Amino acid sequence: MRKILLGVAMLCASLTAQAQVSYQQMRSMHRDAAPGYTNPAWITPLAGSDKFVLFEGDQIFAADYANPMSKSPIFKALAGTEILSFVESPNKQMALYEVWDNGNPRKEIYRHSYTSTYYISCADRSTVKIDDVRDISFSPDNRHLAMSYNNDLFLYDLATNDIYNITEDGEWNHIINGTSDWVYEEEYGFTKAYAFSPDGKEIAYLKFDESLVPEFEMMRFDNTLYNKAYSFKYPKAGDKNSVVTLHVYNIETKETRQINTGEETDQYIPRIDYTPAGNLFYYRVNRLQNKFEVILVESNGMQKIIYNECDERYVERPSAENITFIDGERFIVREETSTGWFHLYLHSVDKGRLNAITSGEWEVTQFVGISPNKKTIYYMSTEQAPEERNLYSIGLNGKNKKCLLADKGYWRVYPSANMNYFAAEHSSAEKYPTAAIYDTRGRKLHSLMDDVTAPEVVAPKLQRKFSTFTTERGDVLSYYIVYPEDFDPTKRYPVLMTQYSGPGSQQVANRASYDWEETLALNGYIVACCDGRGTGYRGEEFKKVTYANLGHCEVEDQLSFANYLAAQEFIDSERIGIYGWSFGGFMALNCALKGDGIFKIAIAVAPVTSWRYYDTIYTEIYNGLPQQNPEGYDNNSPIQYADRLSDNTRLIIIHGTADDNVHFQNAMEMCRALNRAGKQYDMMVYPDQNHSMRPHDTVNVRQKMVDYCLENL
Repeated sequence: MRKILLGVAMLCASLTAQAQVSYQQMRSMHRDAAPGYTNPAWITPLAGSDKFVLFEGDQIFAADYANPMSKSPIFKALAGTEILSFVESPNKQMALYEVWDNGNPRKEIYRHSYTSTYYISCADRSTVKIDDVRDISFSPDNRHLAMSYNNDLFLYDLATNDIYNITEDGEWNHIINGTSDWVYEEEYGFTKAYAFSPDGKEIAYLKFDESLVPEFEMMRFDNTLYNKAYSFKYPKAGDKNSVVTLHVYNIETKETRQINTGEETDQYIPRIDYTPAGNLFYYRVNRLQNKFEVILVESNGMQKIIYNECDERYVERPSAENITFIDGERFIVREETSTGWFHLYLHSVDKGRLNAITSGEWEVTQFVGISPNKKTIYYMSTEQAPEERNLYSIGLNGKNKKCLLADKGYWRVYPSANMNYFAAEHSSAEKYPTAAIYDTRGRKLHSLMDDVTAPEVVAPKLQRKFSTFTTERGDVLSYYIVYPEDFDPTKRYPVLMTQYSGPGSQQVANRASYDWEETLALNGYIVACCDGRGTGYRGEEFKKVTYANLGHCEVEDQLSFANYLAAQEFIDSERIGIYGWSFGGFMALNCALKGDGIFKIAIAVAPVTSWRYYDTIYTEIYNGLPQQNPEGYDNNSPIQYADRLSDNTRLIIIHGTADDNVHFQNAMEMCRALNRAGKQYDMMVYPDQNHSMRPHDTVNVRQKMVDYCLENL
């Protein structure tokens, strides 16, 4: 008995002797080690200039990109306020701004949408306050503000102070005017669904009729005696979408006309805008999302297809960046279907494609802008490596290509309004982020670091090491590993695989980034991540091989990676775990259920458990319609494999009950299947938290996952 007690005491002593690092301690470590800087993403360019805006309490200053230390006041808000956002009118005589008023005035609706209180600083120096509106903007002629309120579109006459609605049929869960519905906001990433003509005389807008879209109820608890259901229109795969129509309101005549967008109503219109010449244009995408068209509405009312892209699988979801007009005749296209790699092409409204601008087996990841003389364009690409991003310039004719920001790693750039300067951030796995302002030759002009005398390169304590391996199917996959600080290759370590794996995504990138998983490396664990087939930036075929069978190839590749890790001498093959959030949660579940016990733990956060439960746009572009491809939905649903959960695998499912994106229903149906299969598992529920565990539990959920790994892996 004495020997047994002594053994227990020694075990406890060894556990307590090794101090455990918490998630918050890990964050503090990075915060203290990383040099401080002004994030270029926070810099707001001042329209029509090479200046940017600085917020200082109730004042706004304009600073030169060429000389940031030189600043001049351009606006003063109500005394004692703190400005949150600021936009000048085109003629710079008026301004629109938000202020912090006992907290953030923005009331979130979904991922991108919110209502807020705005202040209008008028030309006569008076101030007007407007409450609870959204998607507000000045007209180009400085005469009006457009905004949305209660699903209707309104105009505010800045000369008369009159406000009037230009639509009147808006109704919750039925008609939306001038802003997007849930699925457009989530998958196309915009909420403002209107556009002024360049002369300010008309406003085009989209009307969403969601009357026939199925209604989803999400329970809210909110610490009340009686909980309430929040209902909203959410089209799940194969169900009815909103019928979207395009309308143009003439501000002078107050008349509205509808634009004919074709006989088919089961389609998408993910962008409306005007060309520099004043012609309305719109995107049109069919329901299967394998045909994308750009239609120009000419001054005589006739319509013309000026761009058409088709693919037998799908055309990646278009955004504003796909089409950029240079003038009324020429525009730049970014697309991947011509060569299998995302590249830039110069097009003409009348003549079609004029020439390729970029080419090669690498991808243009971002069109940054065009020079003031319209002869040179700037873009980001993966030319140096799929895991990296660099800034290039090139002529419209495809000649004179130059790499402007060439250091290895990951660059993010934010140009001035006049495209003469860039605020840029750079980092790599071996270097914390730094930031500076550069000119269009790539010359560094000014540092944005808090301490300009500090060392230029500060290395994180834990660094990603990149490599590749070949699966048993012959696919070469990229991965990274984060080793503990005191790594000893003669020892064997537990490993957590972290992944997302969604179509076109990328986790294996040469940049400085960290999340809760890094906490494990500080506690003696290895963290590993692999981008399998279906992920992005390695060409169209690598990405689209998963089409209509979403989850099959991805799971194969993660299981291959687990087996590859298990074969390494420094990995404890009995202590491999897998984690994922959202699509990654879907993957973590499938891998745990199909892994035949190779995983000791699996953590699935906000997981999709059947693609039948997810929205139309995202699901159908990658998996087709469930009516036409039921096998692609059901054969890859983890619900179908609940009985395969190994007794060797400890599973935890984590979900927020107010997740408007991946509904709590997903977790409940997975639990139902596991219960009926007689399986044991763990669960963590976050009441009234959304897909990101906001607004209250982003830290709690991460510490929960750290603890779960330390206790079970």
